[in-house]
Amino acid sequence: MKAVGYTRSLAIVDENALEDIEVEKPSATGTDLLVKISAIAVNPVDCKIRQRVEPQGQPKILGWDAVGVVEEVGSDVTAFAVGDRVYYAGDLTRQGTNAEYQLVDERIVAIAPKSLSDSEAAALPLTTITAYELLFDHLLLKQQQEKSDEVVLVVGAAGGVGSIMLQLLKVLTGATVIATASRDETKSWVKSLGADHVIDHSKPMAEQIKALDVGQVTHVASLTNSEANIEMFVEVMKPRGRLALIDDPESIDVSKLKQKSLSLHWEFMFTRSMFKTDDMIEQHRLLKHVADLVDSKKIKTTVGKHLGKINAENLITAHKQLEAGTAVGKLVLEGF
Repeated sequence: MKAVGYTRSLAIVDENALEDIEVEKPSATGTDLLVKISAIAVNPVDCKIRQRVEPQGQPKILGWDAVGVVEEVGSDVTAFAVGDRVYYAGDLTRQGTNAEYQLVDERIVAIAPKSLSDSEAAALPLTTITAYELLFDHLLLKQQQEKSDEVVLVVGAAGGVGSIMLQLLKVLTGATVIATASRDETKSWVKSLGADHVIDHSKPMAEQIKALDVGQVTHVASLTNSEANIEMFVEVMKPRGRLALIDDPESIDVSKLKQKSLSLHWEFMFTRSMFKTDDMIEQHRLLKHVADLVDSKKIKTTVGKHLGKINAENLITAHKQLEAGTAVGKLVLEGF
């Protein structure tokens, strides 16, 4: 089968950073589905793995977002059948979605939103899981329709995770949402997705937040630059507030959180699949929930740009845009 992979960890400017390859088509056993891939999205994690992980004996296939059709089911599969159109983010410990076919455990898969095209649906899984787990498993925000006294700060809100997180906050919570963005394009984008207030993260943020007069921040979703912002978080947060991160700061002085009894949480959406946790099925359930929200027109896709077919040339373009930090929304590719 066709795939895109790499055999050496190279800078994305190297023409061999990603290559079109042929690999053997796998077969489904146990709780696995064999999915024929229709469309994929590209995420910052793809770049991080390419930069940091050297392949061991065989090409490494990246990709952790897909929509496709189930072609084969393992003997222990109970929730899906051949022909089902599904979406999922996959498992960091297995070969990725940049291939014609992929094996994935049924517990982290759901039926794709019926109202979206393949590429539109492919934009959602990884960022949806990340945002949903961060908001409701770690920050413990209340799912309710009534207005609450919760004030949520989303730092770096215009990217893939922020783009779905703002919508989940608007639809599922009663919180006041402050989003950060620095360009006119991204400010308009986050406002359109449900942010109540937008501040500029290229300027001192504490003063801007206080000027909004919405009260102290009760929850922070830090999606980027967490290390540089830790003192600002402590300044603006309400005592006993909750702070959750998804980035990889080299170091954070957590002692700064002590006086206000602030709690710190890390969200890593691959934890459940990587360690086969007892609650892996929760990713199936949350993806199903979001598919229902999409099909009822309460949430929209977060596609930023369609880059064409799934091949090495187009994936290199995607990696370059992500590494440059210029992407707004999700980058998607479709078909081989």
